[in-house]
Amino acid sequence: MFAINHAATALVVKKRYPQAPLPLLLISVQLVELLWVALNYLGIEYSTTEATVSSLLDVHLSHMPYSHSIVSTIIIAGIGWFAIKRWLGSATIAKAAAIAIASHVVLDLLTHSQDIALVPFIGVEKLGMGLYAIPFAAFIAETLYGFFCWWLYRGSKLLLATIIAFNLGNFTFLSTAVIGPEALLAGRPQLLTTVVLVQIVVTLTMVGLFGRRNERTESTEAAELSTS
Repeated sequence: MFAINHAATALVVKKRYPQAPLPLLLISVQLVELLWVALNYLGIEYSTTEATVSSLLDVHLSHMPYSHSIVSTIIIAGIGWFAIKRWLGSATIAKAAAIAIASHVVLDLLTHSQDIALVPFIGVEKLGMGLYAIPFAAFIAETLYGFFCWWLYRGSKLLLATIIAFNLGNFTFLSTAVIGPEALLAGRPQLLTTVVLVQIVVTLTMVGLFGRRNERTESTEAAELSTS
């Protein structure tokens, strides 16, 4: 799933656990991907591309046993739960962060082709429902998912515009008919890593900014109700 919709997932977790800080949830939903970025830069994990890239079908997340396996995600979420519980002293916030961390691979399982391992380096078939194999359907599904997250959170119009705009910006990656900047990724797998990192930083920042405005409004309204 693209960065904007992982970021939007933090809104859903925030709605369920309002006491959890939004910045913490935003980092949590992308913690797995940030690990993937670091391991790709270090050469421990890697991606490959076809000779020409016209959509995500031509980009392959060939080797990511540490960042995106099911077992490693459970371990990362468990470490996150333990660390946040010790740091903030709140089991509820720790639970929200662990759910947010685990959500990343759950969403990727729905969209990725079979590139997610159950256990690192265990020779079993990799997992993934392969929605990206039908690029336009994936575009519709991702956009609707982002809208659903916004609707559930009851966010601002600026937040909705951000989610829709980034989904539209990803259209060429999910269309074999329209060639866009993804063509530059051919033979440059490390450029893919940088593109993903930039998307993570920008989307987390913007969703955090516009989502926080809504968070403050709800906090004010709740305080007014409690005093009335």
